[in-house]
Amino acid sequence: MTTAPVATAHALELEDLEVEYRVRGNWKRVLRGVSLHIAEGESYGLVGESGCGKSTAAFAALRYLPRNGRVSKGSVRVAGEDLLAMSDDDVRRLRVSRVSMVYQNPTSALNPTIRIGDQVAEVFTLQGVSDDEAADRAREMLEKVQISDPTGVMRRYPHQLSGGMNQRVVIAMALAKDPTLLILDEPTTGLDATVEAEVLDLVAALREEFGSSVLFISHNLDVILRMCDRVGVLYAGRVVEQGAAEEVFHNPRHPYTVGLIRCIPRAGARKDQGKLDTIPGFLPGLGAELPGCVYTDRCALAQDICRREEPDLFDLGGGHRSRCHFHEKAQSLPRDTAPEAVVAEHKDKGNGVPVISTRNVRKTFHQEGHDVRAVEDITFNLAPGETLGLVGESGSGKTTLARLLLGLTAPDEGSVVELEGTPVEPEIHKRDRDEVRALQIIFQNPDAALNRRFTIQRIIARALHMLVGGKREELDTRLRDLAHSVRFDTRLIRAKPSQLSGGLKQRAAIARAFAGDPKVVVCDEPTSALDVSVQAAILNLLAELQVEKDTAYLFISHDLGVVRYLSDRIAVLYLGRLMEASLHRGPAVCRAHREGQGPAPDQAERRDPQPCRSPLRLCLPHALPALHRRHLQERGARAQGGRARALLALPLLGG
Repeated sequence: MTTAPVATAHALELEDLEVEYRVRGNWKRVLRGVSLHIAEGESYGLVGESGCGKSTAAFAALRYLPRNGRVSKGSVRVAGEDLLAMSDDDVRRLRVSRVSMVYQNPTSALNPTIRIGDQVAEVFTLQGVSDDEAADRAREMLEKVQISDPTGVMRRYPHQLSGGMNQRVVIAMALAKDPTLLILDEPTTGLDATVEAEVLDLVAALREEFGSSVLFISHNLDVILRMCDRVGVLYAGRVVEQGAAEEVFHNPRHPYTVGLIRCIPRAGARKDQGKLDTIPGFLPGLGAELPGCVYTDRCALAQDICRREEPDLFDLGGGHRSRCHFHEKAQSLPRDTAPEAVVAEHKDKGNGVPVISTRNVRKTFHQEGHDVRAVEDITFNLAPGETLGLVGESGSGKTTLARLLLGLTAPDEGSVVELEGTPVEPEIHKRDRDEVRALQIIFQNPDAALNRRFTIQRIIARALHMLVGGKREELDTRLRDLAHSVRFDTRLIRAKPSQLSGGLKQRAAIARAFAGDPKVVVCDEPTSALDVSVQAAILNLLAELQVEKDTAYLFISHDLGVVRYLSDRIAVLYLGRLMEASLHRGPAVCRAHREGQGPAPDQAERRDPQPCRSPLRLCLPHALPALHRRHLQERGARAQGGRARALLALPLLGG
């Protein structure tokens, strides 16, 4: 028997919520008295590092905890109804009709044995819609999330789509029922900037049309600031700060919030101007007893009172609250990382032989009787110690190009890849050891890249054995030196990947890539799955290793701020073609247009169709080739607006 909803009930209300997980027979506390509410039509953001309990709070709000989880205290109310008191059938009906969730990992959220079309259509058939109508509405929903070939995608299985495409499918399924409460758990992690803008536009339109409420979980603070009315900062299962998003991010009053914001590459920041700040230490262990402030061990402002007494949520006015004894001093928090630049001033690396170069690289796939040109006539050079940032939408050919360079995929006939002026074989099994060790890769997802059955020691040792060789004693010494160089705690060298945090796993993946002293490392979205604090540490590490070893990077990323920070040059890939390559000054609208010293981009295009002369070079839309502009027009004004906002916008938190 469920209680009747209250007329003025919140869409979601968590009150003093505590959640525990059973680990090896012991119950360990994960959420520590979390209280928050989301009003009807409101968007609430929840931020914090991986492991803080954000996803656990979302699962508790759906009564969808794993078997070893339980709510030990507190309440969960959805539209005034007590979720914990509902029967299983009532909870199931609630999930079918009124509440939706977009899960963090789209690949595991989709059934690998069922075609995409059937999975999306099932959302409608559960609501009593006929099979034919469900298929039509599924196609319309896929079009809404900007899938250009919905009919073809409906015939495919999840493994035949990119991660970004799978994410769009999951979002389409969540939005299909027009939910009154939408829970988004890292919904844009695998999406490029343009699709991210379109998806966020779609979520905003849903809120406006249906008055939907949103719980938005993300480690992308810029997205939270753009999308959310209020925000809560979660650390070690405790809300340490909350309030209006603008107020919290522009006037943070908790040391943890200050630390998160400082980790973001600021507008215009580059690796040769200084290191990114980081947050010292690690999260407390699962179920750790924390009698005082939960953030004490990592806080440079901590004093004895912080270790003895947990602070209350101090009311700072206007709904802004901070759980800190010294909230008025939060913004004076000392830096953890010295601000000195990690590299010297940019020097001309164009003289001499490029470490890697390509000429007319092409790749054609054959799908459903058609030729699909994934990469078309790519030609570029990369100098020693240089970083080339490669940006573009999902499906533009970035990862395919990386695989062609590494020999994991064979290019079309006539394609040339040269290593220090010497052509290399198109397939990796035909290359010698020196050529293989010279070209290495850091994958996007360390969970999938590292063998979960092996220890970190065995994973790195295997790479050293295959790429370098030598006696066991020499390899052991080299392994430990390598672990130290990537700042990996050697006390954890015998741990398995499942026992490590995301940041430590990515450090292990970086160590493996550098095992053979490579000349070129392809970084394929190496920080996209990491929270901002770990991302800052990894970017600092990559910059330091590049200076130390004079390694060249091909850096692939959807995060334009990260690309701007680490790259010396930027290349823009679209539909498999290299549209633009330039000296790096940041992927943003040209400075003259930003500062009002020249005509607006749309005026410039009408007046002068020539490419922009600004040193920034990447100036939209008149710097875009006609093919791209025509495609934008075909996608419609709304898609064009989202793309322009994504590519022209500077990080909101960077000043």
